[in-house]
Amino acid sequence: MQTSDHIQGIRKSYETGTLEEQDLQPDPVHLFRAWMDAAVQAQLEEPNAMTLCTASADGLPDGRIVLLRGFDARGFVFFTNYESTKGNHLSANPRATLVFLWHALERQIRIQGTVARVGADESTAYFQTRPRGHQLAAWTSPQSRHLGNRDELSTRLAELEVRFPAEVPLPDFWGGYRLVPQRMEFWQGRKNRLHDRFAYTLAAGAWAINRLAP
Repeated sequence: MQTSDHIQGIRKSYETGTLEEQDLQPDPVHLFRAWMDAAVQAQLEEPNAMTLCTASADGLPDGRIVLLRGFDARGFVFFTNYESTKGNHLSANPRATLVFLWHALERQIRIQGTVARVGADESTAYFQTRPRGHQLAAWTSPQSRHLGNRDELSTRLAELEVRFPAEVPLPDFWGGYRLVPQRMEFWQGRKNRLHDRFAYTLAAGAWAINRLAP
């Protein structure tokens, strides 16, 4: 029980900042941009890393870390293998949650909404910005499927390096998704666990804003 006792004793007092009504913006995407800019300026490691939460057709939840690759008024974009577990989940249940946690800033953002694939042109444009090794990896990995050993990946990669000696095309099983937000929550840590929380909820095309109890 020593490990458990040690975990129970871990404490952190959140005293870096506050979040008040006057700090908010009418559009939560604008507030997200301000918070993301602050995370980048603070030189946090991979500030665009986020937990993507999906659920299977029978309702079993799952989560994993992916990278945000773009956002605007239309939503939040990430890229992956369409045949992966998360891809299968989103085909059966096209709703998801994104969670950003920035420890150094004592901030968290949760974004809930519907998800759809981006267009092929958008996926191709992003794919072409990736390093060659990352492009080949997209072809190499049968993501989420069983492997007998790592040599299978090495053999497959060697074959693809010969197959694509120059330009690597976009695989038809790989591309982007856009989450269109319906609810966004901003959390700022506060002393004694009395945190600041504000929820934006989309209703009839307008964002309603409510402070939540911590």
